Amino acid sequence: MKVIETNNASRSADASSASPRHCVVARTRRPRSDRSAGFTLLELLLAVLVFSIVLAAMHTVFYSAFKLRSKTTDAIERSLPLQQTLAIIKRDLANLVPPGGALSGQLQSTPNSSTSGGMSASLSRQSGPQFYTAVGMVEDSAPWGEIERVSYYLAQSTNGTPGQDLFRSVARNLLPVTQDQTTDQFMMGGVQAITFQYYDGSAWKDTWDSTLADATTGLTNNLPRAIKMDLQLFNENQSFGTPSPVELIVPVMVLAKTNVTQAITTE
Repeated sequence: MKVIETNNASRSADASSASPRHCVVARTRRPRSDRSAGFTLLELLLAVLVFSIVLAAMHTVFYSAFKLRSKTTDAIERSLPLQQTLAIIKRDLANLVPPGGALSGQLQSTPNSSTSGGMSASLSRQSGPQFYTAVGMVEDSAPWGEIERVSYYLAQSTNGTPGQDLFRSVARNLLPVTQDQTTDQFMMGGVQAITFQYYDGSAWKDTWDSTLADATTGLTNNLPRAIKMDLQLFNENQSFGTPSPVELIVPVMVLAKTNVTQAITTE
């Protein structure tokens, strides 16, 4: 019995001596920190810096693309009226009507009162030749044919744009009873000057009048071999110098009548 009590006492003593040790170990043990649950301040700053660099690069690319798009749109908007104007002038000059008919007058760069159909209301402001061309639209609702009298002139801009406006003066009624009626068609703006030259087969001339007799043949109703137009656009930026004018050369493929008859002799 004593031995058993001694053992029990020793066991109780061992248990009492061991239990505080286990309690100390349990008290000093700490839970592990989980780093995936959040970010440090340094990591957030690095993320913001990288995101800012990416946004800056994207802004530069999009801004350059938008600026290029705006420049391209402006260039197309400026060139489109010019292309349309050149197409109209080329069509008018390529379809010249030879002088000498009842509904076709003379080609004159300095028109006078002898022009067929009377004086146009726009002759005082004319910047090019007055001629007759077969480009008129035949309509069922209008009594006019395809022949019309055409001239060009420059006028001051009315909307505040730099340069002058180019107009096309058209007369469809070639046999007016009381007053000549013309219609002014706006072609384009931003024009500084427009000039015409006429090729007689050997040299370019600044003026042409088909009512005058040719110095070589002595015949009238002559047309030039070709007509050249120079269109000088208004230059807003004078620091880059004056640009070259837009040049258009149109060959005249029609043969005018003469007022000379030749007798054919047969043997």
